[in-house]
Amino acid sequence: RRPHPLEREGVGLEQAVREEMERLAPVREIADKVIDTSSFSIHDLRRIIQRKWNSTLERLHTIKVNLISFGFKYGVPREADLVFDLRFLPNPYFVEELRPQTGKESAIAEYVFSEPLGKEFKKRLIDFLSFLLPLYDAEGRYRITIALGCTGGKHRSVAMTEALMRALKRQDYTVSVEHRHMELG
Repeated sequence: RRPHPLEREGVGLEQAVREEMERLAPVREIADKVIDTSSFSIHDLRRIIQRKWNSTLERLHTIKVNLISFGFKYGVPREADLVFDLRFLPNPYFVEELRPQTGKESAIAEYVFSEPLGKEFKKRLIDFLSFLLPLYDAEGRYRITIALGCTGGKHRSVAMTEALMRALKRQDYTVSVEHRHMELG
């Protein structure tokens, strides 16, 4: 599907593969393990490599977690694999002194998670992801995008995204965060 890195003008795929084999012959001679990938998909190869070196990476997860906070009024992120609607949580927007703040600030997180519902949902969501992510990881999934939405994407979704980021990092996941609509909310 993609051009071979050694292909160049006038050299076709077969010649590029032969040249690659010649260049890598010294490496192959000293290799401890050679894997014939002729019939492998990229997913098969990933699984073989992960199985081989999994014991050295006991605590390191290979799956990358991308968290996105967003506002439903601006649209759900199309790239999301999982979407959680947080509009049932207490809304700081309706508290005048909290309205200008964002979910990155402790006052908002305290407001959202001070009620039993907020605390319980956060705990259950972290527990659910702690159960689910290793299953995706074991299947060879290398990335998952989790979107968390509230009405405007400024308070509840941001606070929950920040809490999830901290929890997942404590579990040794590589986590990236995007607050897509925080400045618009």
